[in-house]
This record gives sequence, C-alpha cells and structure tokens, in this order.
Amino acid sequence: MLYLFTYFILQKMIKPVKGFSKLTKEEKVSWVVSSFFNDNPKAESIIKRYWNDDHELQQLHDEFIENTISNYYLPFGIAPNFLINGKLFAIPMAIEESSVVAAASKAAKFWLDRGGFKTEVLSTTKIGQVHFMYNGDKSKLESFFSEVKAKLISDAKPITKNMEKRGGGIIAIELVNKTAALDNYYQLHCSFETMDAMGANFINSCLEQFAKTFKGEAKKFNAFSETEKDIEIVMSILSNYVPDCIVRASVSCPVSELNEDEGVSPNEFAKKFVRAVQIAQVEPYRAVTHNKGIMNGVDAVVLATGNDFRAVEAGVHAYASRNGSYSSLTYATIENGIFKFWIELPLALGTVGGLTNLHPLVKLALEMLEKPSAKELMQIIAVAGLAQNFGALRSLTTTGIQKGHMKMHLMNILNQMGASADEKKQIAAYFEGKTIVHNDVVAKFNELRAL
Repeated sequence: MLYLFTYFILQKMIKPVKGFSKLTKEEKVSWVVSSFFNDNPKAESIIKRYWNDDHELQQLHDEFIENTISNYYLPFGIAPNFLINGKLFAIPMAIEESSVVAAASKAAKFWLDRGGFKTEVLSTTKIGQVHFMYNGDKSKLESFFSEVKAKLISDAKPITKNMEKRGGGIIAIELVNKTAALDNYYQLHCSFETMDAMGANFINSCLEQFAKTFKGEAKKFNAFSETEKDIEIVMSILSNYVPDCIVRASVSCPVSELNEDEGVSPNEFAKKFVRAVQIAQVEPYRAVTHNKGIMNGVDAVVLATGNDFRAVEAGVHAYASRNGSYSSLTYATIENGIFKFWIELPLALGTVGGLTNLHPLVKLALEMLEKPSAKELMQIIAVAGLAQNFGALRSLTTTGIQKGHMKMHLMNILNQMGASADEKKQIAAYFEGKTIVHNDVVAKFNELRAL
C-alpha cells in the first residue's frame, strides 16, 4: 500500500520531459526547480551558487558532459614530502573524504627519512576485444584468421600511424575460442601500447576497423560455406581489465627504524603490521575494506589528474580477484631484520588527451608533478595508494582508526550546526582525548550557546 502511494505521488510530481537536452541551461534549471522543489527559489539559488563567474571557464565545464545545470565541487588538496626514486613530489589529491590527505602526508613524511618510495613499471600493455559469433568449422576459422591477420593490421594503418610514431601501436592480435563458455562465441583478443595516452579512443577505433575488415573478408573466404561467411560481430570494445599494465611501489627499512607509536615497540609494530596484511590476503571481507583504503589514495590522484577513476577501480578490483578469491593488493614481509611493504597495481592512465588538456586544475596538477609521462604517473599514483594503506594499517595496529577520523568528524558535525571559529576551538579542546559521540557534541554546542 505504501509503495502504491509513493508511486502515485511520484507520478504526480515528476512528468516525462521531451527535448530536455535542447533546453537552455536556464530552462533546464527551471524544469528541475519546478519538478522537484515546488519552485522554491532556494533550490535555484543553490544550483546557481556554484556557477563560475568566469563565463569562458563555465562554458568549458558545461561542455564536459551533457545536460549540465551546475558544478559539483570536490576539495583539491596537496600531500607533500613524497620522495619517489630519489625525487621529491607534492601530490595533488581531489577527494571528499576526511583524513585521506592527512594520512598520505603523514606516511610520506615517515618514509622521507627512510629512503622514500621505490617504484618501477613492470608492463604497459592494454587490451581490446572484438566479440563475435561464428557457427561453423573451427579449423576453417583458424585458417581464415591466419590469412586475414596481416590485413587487419594494414587496414588499421591510418589509425595507428601517429601512435606508431610515438612508439606505440598494435602489439598482437589473437583468435580466442570461447565456445566452451558460450556456444559459437569467439574473440579477436588484441594488445596495444598507447604511450602517454590512456588510449580508449585509439583502441576502440582500431577494434572497429578490425571488425569491419574481419567481417568483410569473411564473405570472400572461399573455404567458408554461406552460413560460415555470415560472422556476427557483437561488439568491439577495449577492456578496463589491464593485468599486463602493472606498476610496483615499495618501501623498506630495518625493523629497528620503525619508530615506536603509542607505546608499541618497532618489533611488535612490524609483526602486527605484517599480520594485518596477511589477514587481508586471506579474508575477503577485510580485503575489500583494505583495498578501499588503497583506492582512497589512488582515486584522489586519478581524479586530480583528469583520469578515469571508474575504469581504474574496475580494473584494480578485478585484478584483486585474479587468483579466484578477492585479496589484498599490498604485501608485507620481515626478512633478516628488514621490513618491506609493497603494492602492485594495474593502472591504465593518460597524461595527454581528454581532460588533461582541458580542465585548468588538471593541467595545474600535472604541472605540479612536472608533466609526467603515463609511466611516471602510474608510479606516483601507486605510491599514493601504498602510502594511504601504510597510514591506515599503522593506525589500525596501534591507536585504532577512529582517533584521526573522529577529529575530522567533529569538525563536520560543528559545521553542520553552524558553529563559529571560537566555538569550534572550545569544543575541540573539550573533546581532546575523549570519545566523540554526536549527541555529546550537540549537547556541548547547545551548552556554549546558552552561556
């Protein structure tokens, strides 16, 4: 009954709109305010408050996506003191979650005097696939593929020539038989090197050309029957799973240099830390949260540098499950008195194309990082993820995660209540060393206001 009532109300309030994309920005805002907020001027004010007074900049943002009505701001922060392969960086991070930038910065400072972070790119191969259905003799298809493979590459030359000049291009094309999983299903499994571009448009253009040539040449292949010539191309698309586009970042130092924290000795800290990583390697419930913490650091830099954090997330989590069970992306050992902590991540990134050439803050972020190549950015982002994980595990195995989180949570509560700077200072001092509970904060706030 409640469901039907809610459905009826929604039907009354929200009506289908035709030609929404053709409306002006002002008209789109008017429709939203009228349809969802009863023409409340406050709703319109909030939407327009985030418009940029610089009309050229605002138009640029409006054209990033479709049906734009406003801008959605995220804090843009800096985590300094990252020593990576002997070079010092301040890493830009765009994220809404408190404690992330602070934890990364603290980890960077900790490792600054212990040799910093070491990184290396293990491989940069990216994958795309042409998915097709073929109902016929498998050996004939294999013969056809052997014959047509060179033409697939030559027909794509207009697309690949500029990439080849930069050192990239098509690495390999393989015929993959997937009929054991799905009747009549095959793939052209294609490998690419895209250099400093993320490469989505390049890869997809190549794949669509492969598909066109493949289907066209099949109709001419004499060994095929009429049925076999009728190959059905289902789709041609890159994969965001990039297990051969891998970067490694690591830190290490003598266990004795792991300073005491909250009364925990270096030896005890190292053992608990390694054990915490081992738990994340064997327990998926813990591994998901463990890796989410890593992605706090990774996504913040991916977003700040104009890359696709959804693609990175999808690929990373698939990689974490590559052995049949979801597991930790980081590893830790103690050998001969040396503590070592490292991460391996699949990262398909770009430093040219897309938002990297358009968004002013993205360009600024890349300039801060000294205009890195895609390989260099892979290493910087892997370090951000490792630092974030180190900070989280350091807290979890010593003081607990809530001590740092709750300080920021206190500020969020006070901001929601409209506390003044002086009230924030007094309340923060009052709760120093105490457990922060929402009701207690409200009570203290009301107490101050009553004075």
